[in-house]
Amino acid sequence: MVPISFSFQAKLFLYHGDKASWTFVTLPMDVADGIRFFTYEKAAKRRGFGSVKVSVSIGETSWTTSVFPDKQSGSYLLPIKASVRVAEDISAGDIVAFSLSLRDGF
Repeated sequence: MVPISFSFQAKLFLYHGDKASWTFVTLPMDVADGIRFFTYEKAAKRRGFGSVKVSVSIGETSWTTSVFPDKQSGSYLLPIKASVRVAEDISAGDIVAFSLSLRDGF
């Protein structure tokens, strides 16, 4: 099966939660629309707040995670782990190039 992949650039931002701060990017709308299109049939089976499992690469660093629907933007949020930010020397406010592929049967 051919992987469903997207490439895009997005700006990292810091979200201050109740107990910790998290770094995210908001996916561009065309990427979010693509994810919705390719995961439509599986949407009823999704768990974890409508999350979608993905593989992500920034520079030389790759990892697996999930993107989460964001009602405010109408897109998805992608969390950026601390280990990735350290490895790639990136932080909130930086615009970063991403490669993202859908996992689990795509």
